[in-house]
Amino acid sequence: MPIKKIRKRDGRIVDFDPNRIKDAIHRAFIAVELEDGEKAEAITKEVVKLLEERFKRKIPSVEDAQDAVIEVLRKKGYGRVAEEYEAYRREKAEIRRLRKRLGIEEPKLTVNALKVLRERYLLKNEKGEIIETPAQMFMRVAKAIARVDRKYGGDPRESREKFYRMMARLEFLPNSPTLFNAGTRLGQLSACFVLPVEDSLKSIFKAVMNMALIEQSGGGVGFDFSKLRPKGDIVKSTKGVASGPVSFMRVFDVATDVIKAGGKRRGAMMGVLRVDHPDIIEFITAKQKPGVLSNFNISVAIPDEFMEKVKNNEDYWLINPRNNEKVKRLNAREVWNLIAESAWKSGDPGVIFIDEVNRHNPTPAIGRIEATNPCGEQPLLPYESCNLGSINLSRMVEDGEINWEKLRETVRNAVHFLDNVIDANKFPLKEIERMTKANRKIGLGVMGFADMLIKLGIPYNSEKALSLAEHLMKFITEEARKKSVELGEERGPFPNFDKSVWKDKYHAMRNATVTTIAPTGSISIIAGCSSGIEPLFAISFIRNVLGGKRLFEINPLFELVAKERGFYNAKLLEEVAKTGSV
Repeated sequence: MPIKKIRKRDGRIVDFDPNRIKDAIHRAFIAVELEDGEKAEAITKEVVKLLEERFKRKIPSVEDAQDAVIEVLRKKGYGRVAEEYEAYRREKAEIRRLRKRLGIEEPKLTVNALKVLRERYLLKNEKGEIIETPAQMFMRVAKAIARVDRKYGGDPRESREKFYRMMARLEFLPNSPTLFNAGTRLGQLSACFVLPVEDSLKSIFKAVMNMALIEQSGGGVGFDFSKLRPKGDIVKSTKGVASGPVSFMRVFDVATDVIKAGGKRRGAMMGVLRVDHPDIIEFITAKQKPGVLSNFNISVAIPDEFMEKVKNNEDYWLINPRNNEKVKRLNAREVWNLIAESAWKSGDPGVIFIDEVNRHNPTPAIGRIEATNPCGEQPLLPYESCNLGSINLSRMVEDGEINWEKLRETVRNAVHFLDNVIDANKFPLKEIERMTKANRKIGLGVMGFADMLIKLGIPYNSEKALSLAEHLMKFITEEARKKSVELGEERGPFPNFDKSVWKDKYHAMRNATVTTIAPTGSISIIAGCSSGIEPLFAISFIRNVLGGKRLFEINPLFELVAKERGFYNAKLLEEVAKTGSV
């Protein structure tokens, strides 16, 4: 007898639709093999047949149907697909329980978010067993960061609830090291660091050791290698010749290879070299060879003078940093074209317009900025660190409009949270603690911008989107600065305030910087939103993450629209996952 009805988890009886079973099976096949729509069709027929045999006189439940799917998959020899299906089923059940506890509404904590949290974020005991839930993780972080309020005469309980609520609702998330380490013995909470590298073997290997300590705790590091003497230059102490910056960068690269950052993610570095360094051509082309400097992003530091020479098609001098002697002339436009060609071939190098960066340096009297963190969004002084956090913009849209009051409140709470992180932090080096606490830089950014546009019905590549982005970031920056000024008046300004560009504009300011736009690779998975300010990478794709895990991603807003408009099916998802687009 054909199955006509099925019982849902809430007890409702609804029409039985075998296509829903087929889509779920197909998704499991896609996650394992990225194909096999025909196999999903055949398995579905077997499952329906099995249900018809077993439920001749009563209505099957959703769980009965899922049990039948696993049974048939195993019987047909698709063990891996059965495991994927069963794991997805378990995770969905856990998410339903979490949703009740956290009060998270649609779009809710996703299966892939739960996978990433389990793999890398949730605390584990000595046996590697997970000992906290996502809710407990958010509370662990909220408690550790709110505790700082007591130092300034505030009430940690009130802040703890605010911090917990905005993380649990996925409205704001701090950078990964804060989620990893807050409330633990390690306690290192920053993501971004810059370390100096001077022209001596002692300085170089001190930087390697310091880098190892930072990466071990989950941070990423930027370096400027421009002070190192060029390849083939004289080394007086040994009467030998220098290896040059690119060779020494390989030492940093190999060291990073054996240190998985924080034991939870791959270490990452930024390597910077000035365009007038004698080894600049070797540096520009270094990553065209597969596997070379694979843990580095590299960027060429470019001053205004060089760009003028590019514009005028003139030559410029390469300068030996050891003695400031001119060693060779190159054509600026040819070097610029080589940078572009190499970036096209390998993705590297990027460029840092270093004079422009320093025009926006908030503490020029303290020092000149020479490098950034690994992804380039946070310029920092030597020995400086910064902790980041991002607001999920998709959560700021309600009934097709931006809730500006909610956004204002989230910005204010986020600045409070990030300022507290500086005091809660256990820094890996004393020099870093001194410099970080002297400037108290924080980086509040955004994620879910593309999702926000989708909810607002605005095309990403439109003038309207550009105009909204400008208005949005002006609002966030102004509100973040207002909150930093308030904190500066309540708690005292950052110690270098009187040597900063802010001293003539404000009575006090707590943080030398307040905003930065980070890529949010991992935390956007947890938040279930598009990363940073990027457009959607694809509406459906397979994501490879640390540890060899494959995550089948589908944009939840696309899935919602596809279901509402009646064109959702797994075959479509398979085709989209292969190409990334409809």
